[in-house]
Amino acid sequence: MARIQTLAGEWFEPELPNRLLKIAGDIRDAGGRAFLVGGWVRDALLGKACRDYDIEVYDMAQDALVPILSKYGRTNLVGKAFGVIHLAMKGLSLDFSFPRTESKVGYGHRGFVVHTDEKLSFREAALRRDFTINAMGMELPELTLCDPYNGIGDLKTHTLRHVGPAFAEDSLRILRGVQFASRFECTLAPETVELCRTLSLDDLSVERLFEEFKKWLLKPGRPSLGLRAFLDIRLDEYFPEIRPFEGSWEALGGILDKMAELRDSNEGGSAPLTDAQKMEFAFAALLAGSAGTSLKFLERITNEVHLLKVVPPLLETFRTLDPAIVHDAPALRRLAVKLGGLKLLCLLVKCAPRGFYACESTGGTDFATTQNSNFATAQNSDFATLQNTDFANDLWKVASKYGLLESAPQPFLTGKMLLDLGLKPGKQLGEIIKASFELQLDGKITSAEEAIAWARGVI
Repeated sequence: MARIQTLAGEWFEPELPNRLLKIAGDIRDAGGRAFLVGGWVRDALLGKACRDYDIEVYDMAQDALVPILSKYGRTNLVGKAFGVIHLAMKGLSLDFSFPRTESKVGYGHRGFVVHTDEKLSFREAALRRDFTINAMGMELPELTLCDPYNGIGDLKTHTLRHVGPAFAEDSLRILRGVQFASRFECTLAPETVELCRTLSLDDLSVERLFEEFKKWLLKPGRPSLGLRAFLDIRLDEYFPEIRPFEGSWEALGGILDKMAELRDSNEGGSAPLTDAQKMEFAFAALLAGSAGTSLKFLERITNEVHLLKVVPPLLETFRTLDPAIVHDAPALRRLAVKLGGLKLLCLLVKCAPRGFYACESTGGTDFATTQNSNFATAQNSDFATLQNTDFANDLWKVASKYGLLESAPQPFLTGKMLLDLGLKPGKQLGEIIKASFELQLDGKITSAEEAIAWARGVI
């Protein structure tokens, strides 16, 4: 098995299917060359396992490649215009493509004409790629690196640099730069920033915008660096609904990084967040300074009903929460009913800067004194020293004690119970259940038996 040397200087043996290596050998025997390209190469150089195999085949016509692939499985020409052949085998599927150039001829992401040419050089074909770190290839089976645009140098310096003028032909690459900055802890090259500022997102669909925001906020990385790229490109002018937290982009970046830390952890031994909860938590963190405009922003980029329903009231509560609530069980129960449980609120409070809630001590670095500091400078500071802790921990403990983290209280008294007591169906049924539930939230009814006894007294 071939090995490669990572950027850290360590030897790494990436996972490569034997069938792929055999196919590459057959391609070479037939006079062609097969390259792994794109994210697989980037991840391998970082010492990360990747099973997303994209193979580009050079010096071989499509008609010559199909018979080779057919020996291993079922082939499907995905699109002749795009020159992609999908190979389906037992337990494995691979995409083989041919070097191509793309020309922008119309509006939107479908407005391209694609020209495949097996005689193109790797350097010529890589010109259509977005960033240099994605424009590298490794020739199979030896994994010989081909890096015409110094992607490995940019990986080493954590720089996102566009490959060439073709970058401007797909405006989605602006947001891709934001999510790559987060995922690979990069900053945008100055010339790439300038180019991005000249492009517009107006031709992009809601679905494409939303996917890039999700990758920024949900994939592992440092989302504050995505925020820096977002601001460098001046996307806050395109998305004015996204606002700094208490006037500070630094604080918002810290909230995002803390969110990423908490998102995949089983905080306090609690159940892991569901995928929907992770998304709600992530977008709430991004919009932590934007309670009044959060719904407007979400409506611009998504049709996900759960986000539209959960995030705005979560942010409203987060911004107006009184720390004294930890001593008010009835108020906590009612808040859990409003939010469907307090877990996301508790996690969001853990992300808040120290001093944001009135009860917090501001010993050490005071949030108020840093809220207008320069965002880029703030990236070098330790946001952990600013993090809200005491109130967050108290809120978590009390919510856990009352069983309010994962879900809201449910009424002990039900319609069936009242019918069993002889009450007739009608408006009174709902009124009695509601009154009983209010007493339950106040802690005056603590079991179904007590609820039934109370109901007997009012029927």
